[in-house]
Amino acid sequence: MNIFYTPDISGNIYTLNETESKHCIRVLRYKQGDVLTLVDGKGNWYEAQITDPSPKHCQVEVIEVKHDFQKRNFYLHVAIAPTKNNDRFEWFLEKATEFGIDEITPLLCEHSERKQIKPERLEKVIVAAMKQSLKAYLPRLNNLTNFETFLNEANMGSKFIAHCDDHAPRKHLFNLVKPGDKVLVLIGPEGDFSASEIEQAAQQGFEQITLGNSRLRTETAGVAATQIVNLINDNDDA
Repeated sequence: MNIFYTPDISGNIYTLNETESKHCIRVLRYKQGDVLTLVDGKGNWYEAQITDPSPKHCQVEVIEVKHDFQKRNFYLHVAIAPTKNNDRFEWFLEKATEFGIDEITPLLCEHSERKQIKPERLEKVIVAAMKQSLKAYLPRLNNLTNFETFLNEANMGSKFIAHCDDHAPRKHLFNLVKPGDKVLVLIGPEGDFSASEIEQAAQQGFEQITLGNSRLRTETAGVAATQIVNLINDNDDA
C-alpha cells in the first residue's frame, strides 16, 4: 500500500503537491479513477479517487474518511540526545515512529557529541516512517533543547531518566509504566548523563530506571524504551 502525506488537506477536493504528484503519476503509474490513501498526520485516514492525474498537480476527491485512525490510549514522549553519527539518530526516529511515539525532543547534554541537528531532514525521516508503518499520526519533533531548560519545562505525568550508573537505585521501566499513562523518558548521549544531570532530574521528580542488563547504544535505548511502553499498552488491549 502506498500512502500520501497531505498535512493541509481540508474539504473533499485536494491537490497533491508536486513531489507527491510526480511520485503518484510518474513513478507509481496511478491513473484517473484510481483510489489513493492519504493521511494528514493528525489521525485522519482518507480514501480518495484521482480526478485529474496531472504529474505536477494531481487532484483527488475524498470518498471516505476515518477519524482518529488507530489512536493510542497512551502518550509517549522520548527526550534523547542526538548521536554523533547522524544515521544512528535517524534510525531511532524511524523505528520509534514505526513502533508508535507521540513526541520527540532532541536533548543537548553535558556529554553530547552532536550539538546541532537538521530538523527538516529529520522530519522527512519521520514522515517516511509514518507512511511506511501505515500510521495516521505524525510524531511531534521539537527543537534541540538544553537539558536543564527541558527539565524546568517538563510536566508529564510519569517521568523517567534512563542511565547506566549501577551504583544508583534503579528499577526496570517495564515494572513502572501503567497502561494508559502519559510517559516521558530521558535517554542520554553516548557518554551517558552526567552525575549532576541525574541528580537534577531526580530533584525534578524523574524516577531513575534501567532498560535491562545490557549496555545499550543511545539510539537502541531510545527504541527499547519506546517498545517497552508500547508492549505494556498492547498487552492491556489484549
